[in-house]
Amino acid sequence: MFSDLRNKRVLITGASAGVGLAAAEAFLRCGAKVGINGRRSAQEMEPQLAGLRALGGEVCYFPADLSQSDACQQLVSAFVEQFGGLDVLINNAGGLGGRAGLESIDDDFYDRVMNLNARSALMMTKYAIPHLRESAKISGETASVISTGSIAGREGGGIGAGIYAASKAWLHDIHRNWVKEFTKDNIRFNIVSPGTIDTAFHEDKPQELRDKIAGSIAMGRFGRSEEVAPSFLFFASHKMSGYITGQILDVNGGQMAP
Repeated sequence: MFSDLRNKRVLITGASAGVGLAAAEAFLRCGAKVGINGRRSAQEMEPQLAGLRALGGEVCYFPADLSQSDACQQLVSAFVEQFGGLDVLINNAGGLGGRAGLESIDDDFYDRVMNLNARSALMMTKYAIPHLRESAKISGETASVISTGSIAGREGGGIGAGIYAASKAWLHDIHRNWVKEFTKDNIRFNIVSPGTIDTAFHEDKPQELRDKIAGSIAMGRFGRSEEVAPSFLFFASHKMSGYITGQILDVNGGQMAP
């Protein structure tokens, strides 16, 4: 189904675990050349990398803290040097960054959450654009930027997660702006927006709260990372979604129907 992803050069940020790692596995099964990024050292990632190599394709790990713009530039450069170009960028790096009610938020907290979720995607995309433009020009197909949004970007997030939710709404909206700027270059921009997925993001929640959240989901359970991953394949594939840009695909088990 995704045969056109074979040998595509795909960079996935925040892919040392969870949804990002599941996406990397899915792309490798399609024969893509995949770069994954995270904050863990290469030595710490070796068990995961061994498993990824067994899936086929080609994979390389690039450790970097993408809350800093220089690190974003260096990551794109390192990926392009390794693989000779870039066809698909997946901005998956991000996280809650902590919980704070409005009256407790200070500059440091704001900067930490926004740098993690907004700045990282902004600067990764900035430095990726020339390579994506070249990819589209050479291939005659579209290149693709896919960012991981969140149900929180639609409904505001839980208590203490307001800045996180706002950063995801910001990400949803800036993609719409990029569509206006870069469609002429045959670069598409889409969002995969997960609902409540059973990842480390929710590990700190007590079971009672987890059960309550699951009860609010039409399917009656948290989602799994491997259930989110195929959406990235869909948006990355020119054959499957070459005329789709500026869209948000909600993967939330019926938790919310915007």
